Amino acid sequence: MAAFPLTRSQLGLLRVAAAAPALRVADVAFNVAQLIQSAAQAADEGVQLLLTPELSVTGYSCGDLFFQHTLLEATRAALPPLADVTATHGLAMAVGLPLAVDGRLFNVAAFLAEGRILGIVPKSWLPNYREFYEARWFSSGAEIVDQRVRIGAEAVPFGVDLLFDAANVAGATIGIEICEDLWAVEPPSGNLALHGATVLLNPSASNEVLGKVGYRRALVKQQSARCLAAYCYAGAGPNESTTDTVWSGHCLIAEDGTLLVESERFQFETQWVVADLDLQRLSHERLENSTFGDQRPRGPVRRIPFNLAHADAPAPTILRNRPLSQSPFVPQDTARRADHCEEIFAIQSTALAKRLAHVGVKHVTIGVSGGLDSTLALLVTVRAFDRLGLDRAGIVAITMPGFGTTARTRGNAERLAEQLGVTLRIVPIHDAVVQHFADIGHDPQQHDVTYENAQARERTQILMDVANQVGGFVVGTGDLSELALGWMTFNADHMSMYNVDAGVPKTLVRYLVQWVAETQYEGETAATLHDIVATPITPELLPLDKEGQLAQKTEESIGPYDLNDFFLFYVVRYGMPPRKVFYLAGLAFEGRYDESTILHWLRRFYQRFIGSQYKRSAMPDGPKVGSVSLSPRADWRMPSDAQAALWLAELERMREGLC
Repeated sequence: MAAFPLTRSQLGLLRVAAAAPALRVADVAFNVAQLIQSAAQAADEGVQLLLTPELSVTGYSCGDLFFQHTLLEATRAALPPLADVTATHGLAMAVGLPLAVDGRLFNVAAFLAEGRILGIVPKSWLPNYREFYEARWFSSGAEIVDQRVRIGAEAVPFGVDLLFDAANVAGATIGIEICEDLWAVEPPSGNLALHGATVLLNPSASNEVLGKVGYRRALVKQQSARCLAAYCYAGAGPNESTTDTVWSGHCLIAEDGTLLVESERFQFETQWVVADLDLQRLSHERLENSTFGDQRPRGPVRRIPFNLAHADAPAPTILRNRPLSQSPFVPQDTARRADHCEEIFAIQSTALAKRLAHVGVKHVTIGVSGGLDSTLALLVTVRAFDRLGLDRAGIVAITMPGFGTTARTRGNAERLAEQLGVTLRIVPIHDAVVQHFADIGHDPQQHDVTYENAQARERTQILMDVANQVGGFVVGTGDLSELALGWMTFNADHMSMYNVDAGVPKTLVRYLVQWVAETQYEGETAATLHDIVATPITPELLPLDKEGQLAQKTEESIGPYDLNDFFLFYVVRYGMPPRKVFYLAGLAFEGRYDESTILHWLRRFYQRFIGSQYKRSAMPDGPKVGSVSLSPRADWRMPSDAQAALWLAELERMREGLC
């Protein structure tokens, strides 16, 4: 992706690390050396923000040694040199330490950047049950706001009201809570998030007992989801005292409910994990989430500005521990994908069953072409009829061969209808369309949009009229990708009484049909479904060539569906600008599509997506099945006459940058 340079800050990317350095209990000099070494290693990896465990300067398990002035003096004296490291290695860092303030001892995290101690945050909630006795040594800092503490010659902001704003990276606001704070009924991080914190740091010393690791992992994931934030957690390691308990060095980084990475536990050497966070994505989630926006934070906060290092560095060519699939709608893990398919199929069939029961009909018509979309819709309809105890014969599957119909697709449509036990009608449309051309004065040798759309509208007329004949309604077959691209004929395949495929993108349709073939059917029916999965995608509206083969393939006209679905996911789900969609697509499809190809089809996507809203504004009902939906009544409300100029202008600048 070097041809069109982008920086980390332009893309809203922040590289963070959580580390559990090797330590010696109460050996401040050794521990500081380990922290400095961790900072150097993190900087070599391009890390901009490093988190270390609770009380990492001394060790968590010092016990009554925390009352020793020698230890506390050494700890306080360690802060300035640790701050210097952030300037030397160009990163920000949070370290844990005990700090005596006005006759009380606090368990704190110091935030260091640009060679300075920017602020110190005390722990709010002190565990004092079972194996924990923190109240023996420390005081709660829950009520400390608007205070300062002197470190050397500097008066450093001190309190739970601190947020650290990276002025040179939009959306990079950092908040800190410490270990048990996360276990509280209302963790401080919730209020910090409402004040704008997008990156939450937790230096921790959660020990290990049977089953605790799963609970901890769930807490981190859930808090990142609840706060619509990134959550970085660094746990104390096994070099802590094992007098009564054991620590594991568990480090985790999560973003909006997704665990990006976690460390291997119980390793004596330094353990750390790195991940690239997407701050633009988090900002978009917050803008869209009215529940988040409607909540009011408690109390004022102090915002400490600073600059993150490497913000203007080139965007990474490899994202660290950030899943980036060529098919974002399709889980890569086969077991998870199967669960996905089962859930979607249940949503679709339940939705149709409810509509059938509400209308009170026992018959439907559905156009079957032998293609993926109509096959999925037919399978969903069969499941809905079975759930309601209706006779499958009430499903009138109509195949309507025309000028471009192949023997393969027609044969598959007819075989599948027979194998599923539905009523099959074969209604050729050739003569009716030729007559229509004569009626409107269109030359049938002119293979233009009129030629193609006349066939699509003839098929829809047949479906609607037969539905009237049998006292039923038409089940639609158009998928989410076609809705996004406007790849349907207005008032033809665009229209039905209920569209069960409306929420399913094309790249997922194929996997759904394949899943049904593998789990719901066997023998000849499964073989037919597998052949449909292997059939090229085409509307079959242009005549076949001399060898009887397809002369029209959809992806040659509108672009590869894997690219279009990739664009759709990131444009609609996360509101990403063209430059970022282009960047991510370049990483995901490297070696498969070059930059010029991606840019070409991305431009076409924006043109078609924004220009096709008028079709979506008149789309029939259909169930939402995933996080992306284009229903004008629910998820996507857009004027039909919006302009694409702003997005196309950015794409043009990118094109000029590639030339």
